[in-house]
Amino acid sequence: MDNIQLPNRDSAFIEKLIPQRNPIIMVDAIYQHELNKVVGGLTIKTSSIFVNQDEMKEPGILEHMAQTVALYTGYHFYINKQEAPTGYIGSMKGIEIFRYPKVGENLKTEVEILHEIMGVSLVKIETKVDNEIIAKGEMKTVIAED
Repeated sequence: MDNIQLPNRDSAFIEKLIPQRNPIIMVDAIYQHELNKVVGGLTIKTSSIFVNQDEMKEPGILEHMAQTVALYTGYHFYINKQEAPTGYIGSMKGIEIFRYPKVGENLKTEVEILHEIMGVSLVKIETKVDNEIIAKGEMKTVIAED
């Protein structure tokens, strides 16, 4: 295993942890990973397909949240020397978006795993810019079977 330190913003490393590829990659940092928790990030760029009028819109925020969940699973597989699996959003519950992040702002998203069984995870997600909560909610994700 590579000598990888967290936090990490190496795009090649991040791509090992998630199944998405450009232009859909909506995470560019992993700050923390521990049992039942991950913190990921994203710097909003003008070039993002989800940015309109210098703001990231709902689909980008939701995709960022989901990919932060994927960081958790992908990093777990990485430390066990396995390839990151493909996963899907099964459902979203209580999603609230309080404001759109602007180009240049840094998202920091904390995912807490509430329940995980047989490839299905229920997670609580909170996305912040600095210390301001801009989005939160719950998602159920499912790892695809081979």
